[in-house]
Amino acid sequence: MSMIFGVPLAVLAGQLLIGVINGAFYALLSLGLAVIFGLLKIINFAHGAMYMLGAMSTVILFDALGVNYWVALFVAPLLVGAVGVLIEYFLLRRIAGQDHIYSLLLTFGVALLLQGVLTNIYGVSGLRYSMPDIFQGGMKLGFMFLPYYRLWVIVIALLVCFGTWFMIEKTKLGAYLRAGTEDSQLMQGFGINVPLLISLTYGFGVMLAAFAGVLAAPIYSVTPVMGSHILITVFAVVVIGGMGSIGGAIITGILMGVIEGLTKTFYPPASSAVIFLVMVIVLMFRPSGLFGKEA
Repeated sequence: MSMIFGVPLAVLAGQLLIGVINGAFYALLSLGLAVIFGLLKIINFAHGAMYMLGAMSTVILFDALGVNYWVALFVAPLLVGAVGVLIEYFLLRRIAGQDHIYSLLLTFGVALLLQGVLTNIYGVSGLRYSMPDIFQGGMKLGFMFLPYYRLWVIVIALLVCFGTWFMIEKTKLGAYLRAGTEDSQLMQGFGINVPLLISLTYGFGVMLAAFAGVLAAPIYSVTPVMGSHILITVFAVVVIGGMGSIGGAIITGILMGVIEGLTKTFYPPASSAVIFLVMVIVLMFRPSGLFGKEA
């Protein structure tokens, strides 16, 4: 059996695959955070709860209405995005222009509320969601077995990330979004409904989190606390990439997933802390993050 630094190739490849899959989720979630903070300057601590709502909605839609995976892939993010629009309209808009700590505390409270309500209803033991039949099985690559669903998660996550980056950075709609949040009075003078634009931007950001939740439902146990488990890691990824950097969130998310996977292979005890170690090092030498703009 082929060995690399004393580790079997199949083991290394398997951990790298897990790292890339985790990185795809980190990229989607940190992208949503970067969109919300970069455009709206809101520190969205409810992001993990939106990820959880995406996964929970997928299971609930199937159990209650028989909605299949492909429909849920579009419907669940839209439902969670609508919840996000309501949160922005009724809550966040009231503290617009205040210090960032207010949005952090408010969204943290929303997250705890959602988590508590769903825990009382469904408990914390976890709900199961069957993988779509089309993704059963996988392909043999010689040195490892690649499940089809894991491949699908990686491909669709990267496509959504790239599409979001392209929309915000390269299209007229993205220019309106950036301009509307930087100089709202000027944009309103041109007839742009800036408050609606802000609500839809927040809704889109949480839709990305919910989309990641739908993708996660067939892989992980779906529980009301699943969002809190990943949220701190995703915030670390965003800080490493640079708060508000769209491209940085995507690249750093994938990179941190791979680093985490390699650490699990060569020194497993450090795998749960390696991302935070990288964050500390980055903040020491580049406080704005790897891809953030220096103040």
